[in-house]
Amino acid sequence: MLSRIVAPILVVAGVSFAGTPSFELPPTQKALAEEITQKTMQLKYADAFSVARKLRLENDGIGCVFQNIIRVSLYDDKGDTTSLKVAAKNLESCKTEGLWDALRNFEIGYVLTETGHPVKGAMQTRSAANQFEDAEDYESKAFYAIYAYYVDNSLGWLPFKSDNREGYLKALDAASIKSERFWPLFLTPLIWMHYDRKEFQKGLELAERGLKKAPNHPVMLQIKADMLYRLKRYDEAAAIYEKSAADYLERTGKSIRYWCSVLNLIRIYHDAGDANKASEQRKKIDDPEYGKLKKWMPSSLMDDLKDRGLI
Repeated sequence: MLSRIVAPILVVAGVSFAGTPSFELPPTQKALAEEITQKTMQLKYADAFSVARKLRLENDGIGCVFQNIIRVSLYDDKGDTTSLKVAAKNLESCKTEGLWDALRNFEIGYVLTETGHPVKGAMQTRSAANQFEDAEDYESKAFYAIYAYYVDNSLGWLPFKSDNREGYLKALDAASIKSERFWPLFLTPLIWMHYDRKEFQKGLELAERGLKKAPNHPVMLQIKADMLYRLKRYDEAAAIYEKSAADYLERTGKSIRYWCSVLNLIRIYHDAGDANKASEQRKKIDDPEYGKLKKWMPSSLMDDLKDRGLI
């Protein structure tokens, strides 16, 4: 999902009169923003929207951004693709300035990528990163780190190219602990960065940290299972995904996260040497309901299963 005061500065719409871009908000607005994140991570989406409406009365643009962060979270959890499309439309019209406009662009970039427009998404994310790059506050540095890490990661092979990836990981780690309103937006990419580095134990520790802040959060539980799988702790990973599949089937029907559970169970049981259970899971994807959502499945998961002939 998703305070530094050197001197008394009046702040409106996230831009200080001193001319320095800032995420600072008046205390009431700050408290509302933090409550939105808390309610969202507790899966209390209706309550989160209610708080966001209050924030819009205080600050329309920032409240608008948070409303659509909730919608993105609804998609991520429940597979509500309509919420994602509404977020894409509404984020374009949120009236924001300064760093809050950078955050708006950052979210638009994510939504574009998820809706099948990766090039436009990358351009939008780069635009947001340019806005964050020179800001001094820790949250801006963390948002910039998400973009800059992957730039350095893709160019790390070039001679004489500076590599600040370790610094970006530290910035994200610190911000994921300190920021009450943005910690999910920082922690999730941080976990996947360690995953890509094959640092699965670190990824597991970070997922556990997330679950302490948001106990039993269904998406964070699936992330934890991914780390356990890569650590070859197959029984633990399978237990989480079996429960996740059952829980999602009850909460949302055969949604995106339900099918992600099934697909992951195919490879977990295969790698654990249980051909019968792997076959049971594989038969489930003959369901026409899976075909309707196939395009929404994570590409890395699908590529892995296809490359190994598991689907």
